[in-house]
Amino acid sequence: MRELFGKDRICAVVAAPTALEMKKRLGEALRRTRTVELRLDYLKSDSEMDRFLGWWRDHPIDARVIATCRRTPEGRFRGDADEQAGVLATAADCGAAWCDLEETPGMPQETMLTQLFLGEARTLLSYHNFRETPRDLASILRRMQRAGADAVKIATQCRSYADSLRVLALATGRGDLIAVPMGDAGLPARVLTLRQGSPLAYAAAGEATAPGQLTVEEMKDLYRADKLDRRTRVYGVIGEPVGHSLSPAMQNAGFQARGVNAVYLPFLVPDLEDFLGAVGPLGIAGFSVTLPHKQRILEHLDDCDPLAALMGAVNTVVVRAGGKLYGYNTDYVGVLRAIERRLPLAGSRTLLYGAGGAARAAAFALAQAGAMVCVCARRRKQAEALAQSVGGVAVDRRQLRREFFDAIVNTTPVGMYPHVRETPLAPEELNCRLVMDLIYRPAQTRLLQLAKRRGLETASGVEIFLAQGTAQWEIWMGERAPHAAMKKALMAKLAKN
Repeated sequence: MRELFGKDRICAVVAAPTALEMKKRLGEALRRTRTVELRLDYLKSDSEMDRFLGWWRDHPIDARVIATCRRTPEGRFRGDADEQAGVLATAADCGAAWCDLEETPGMPQETMLTQLFLGEARTLLSYHNFRETPRDLASILRRMQRAGADAVKIATQCRSYADSLRVLALATGRGDLIAVPMGDAGLPARVLTLRQGSPLAYAAAGEATAPGQLTVEEMKDLYRADKLDRRTRVYGVIGEPVGHSLSPAMQNAGFQARGVNAVYLPFLVPDLEDFLGAVGPLGIAGFSVTLPHKQRILEHLDDCDPLAALMGAVNTVVVRAGGKLYGYNTDYVGVLRAIERRLPLAGSRTLLYGAGGAARAAAFALAQAGAMVCVCARRRKQAEALAQSVGGVAVDRRQLRREFFDAIVNTTPVGMYPHVRETPLAPEELNCRLVMDLIYRPAQTRLLQLAKRRGLETASGVEIFLAQGTAQWEIWMGERAPHAAMKKALMAKLAKN
């Protein structure tokens, strides 16, 4: 059944309010794929609809076209069923290979009636639920199959990874069912749906038309969704939030540079147990861990690297044979490497500003490397507890104007985008040789700018982020990471953002 939709299994969804904009986006989409869906219901008026259909009739589209004119409330077409059928019949006459009809009451009769006017175009029967993933998906599928369409599509809002797995399961072993998990929890499954057996995956050519819909560029270039197969190893980053993460760009660039059959995806995880239940079914081989799960993941590990256990935080997990989870921490790697390039660690006096998870990882690593660790934080007791755990000292904020350090490391989020004018420390508090900021967005924070004005050496969070990310890649792959390719992808993503 896959060949019915053509060789390009990523379908670019083209939606625009005017005929001119629709043609423009269509042209852009055709440079990436030869399977497109035209959302005719997005055209804002009858005149724009007539204008576009007239152009299409005179300019045949060299692609496998799915014509869709979805009525409100799911879509934007305000006409009745007969007017909708008229638009689709015209689209079929223009050369549409498929016409997409949403399931409605009385659909078997309506589908048969509409088919009389669709000529050679095939019918795709769609079910959309933007609220939830119903428990009775199997009965919904059976009901749709009785309608007599050539293929069916089921798209539901996934509020958990358990929901995503149930939607993906519908496509397993079939070739006539398009599975579309929607929403943030459905995003990874959108990428994996082709691997699961769905004949198509949808991606936006411009405006997204469904929750969690990725762009054509993301699907084809970043995640290579059309290249994935059953042997593809799945990796990812889990956290809440996670949409801002630069890790997918960096890690996937590493896979591509080495020709590794693997993909790295962002997993929004409000419920850790829900995600862990999907590790086996999705074939996840390893994952990065970010806030707020770095400590809690320890409860679910089968074993852990001693240093990570000492830190009490894990940012890297390997899924071993039998689904066993083994944890590491690479957060400290960037800090160590960045300082070591600039000054000797042993015997140095380093100040960590902040006492959270990132500071804890750095504190243990620096102490093991022979540095004297000082901790300053808004919460004095938290700073004292961290300093005591590594044999260091807590420093009061008022002392910073009089104290000197070899290095000062900001481990707080102060100064992170969009609050780029903020700084955690004042210029007169930067009494040191080296200032380091763990923030990587922006690459040059206000803190680093102030340090440079004082003639101090600086280390950006980009350098640190890259180091911890390449260390993760090497743990998963068991070989040296393609540092240059991963850095290039990271810098390109930062520049774009």
